[in-house]
Order: sequence, then structure tokens, then C-alpha cells
Amino acid sequence: MSAHLITLPNPHLRERSKKIGFVGDEVHQLIADMEKATLDWEDTREHEVGVALAAVQIDSLLRVVVVRNNFEDKSDRTFRVFINPEITKYEGEITSDYEGCLSIKNVYGLVPRHSKVRVRALNEHGKEIRLTAEGFLARVFQHEIDHTNGIVFIDHIKDDENAFYVLADDGKLVPKDYHAGIKDNAELWG
Repeated sequence: MSAHLITLPNPHLRERSKKIGFVGDEVHQLIADMEKATLDWEDTREHEVGVALAAVQIDSLLRVVVVRNNFEDKSDRTFRVFINPEITKYEGEITSDYEGCLSIKNVYGLVPRHSKVRVRALNEHGKEIRLTAEGFLARVFQHEIDHTNGIVFIDHIKDDENAFYVLADDGKLVPKDYHAGIKDNAELWG
């Protein structure tokens, strides 16, 4: 069975995912499906990299996140697994940077996030792991853990004429016409 990405307005993206109690074959299959869905999406995009994915994005309400091992190298198609991930501490300063989402088609926005976070999770073998993430990786964890709580990146953006962007054919972000009413424009989320 092939896993497909879900996009807004699918209501499951607004639901909280459940904690996993046992890491067995079902969870390992879910991880494989998540990695495949991310890479399949990436293979249809010239200028984008599939950085990470939460299980809810393939319509599984379980707390699993996969994060690309190397964001800079599209040929490295490996991921690290985080089961029941949680941020135990927010640190650093709040900075705004561009974010997009595989579940929100063709829309990007400037999102404020902490520059450093401490994360606790289980790996694919059920062993506890802890790490400190900074910069872009910290942003990725905040984005994906939000997904496990039913939050998407547009929820963090204040209405503003310069808040939303689209990807042009040359791979550059250009401002989205504010008057299109992006948050309420159902066709964008279709």
C-alpha cells in the first residue's frame, strides 16, 4: 500500500496525534511509508527538498517524525526517526525564517521560531534519545512537533501583506498577492 500526503483542508491535520507505546512492525512500516512519501514528493519538485515529515501528513495519527539526515544534499535520501518527540526546552532567540509544508500546497511564510531547542524522543528501536538542535534543525523540530499537536505553520503567521509567498518557476520565493485572502482561500489548500 502506498502512502499519500494529505493537505489542508483535511481535518486530520488539525488533530492531536497519539503516543506510541510499542515500537513494532506496524511502526516500522509507518516509518518506511513516511520516508517514501517524502521522497516521492521531492522527486516531483525541482527546487525543493523533502526535509521532514510527521505521520499525520500521511493520515496516521501517531507521534512519529522523520527528519532528513542531510538537508543540503538531495542525493542523501536517508532519514533519522523520532517517535513521541517532544521539546523539553526552548532556548536562544526568536527568529523569523521561511517555512513551507508538504501538506500546504505551494505556500510559504515567514514564521517566528526559537533558534535552539532540546528534544527528547525514542528512536526506531524504542531507545530514548536526546539532542539539542540549533538553527534550521531547531526550526524543523518545532514545525514537525507542531504537526503532532494539530498545528500547521500558517497558524504562527500574523496577517500581514508580506507574510505569505509562493515558489516561482525559477525556484525563488515571491510575495503572494495578499488580496487573494490566503488563509481563507480554499482553492489553495485543495
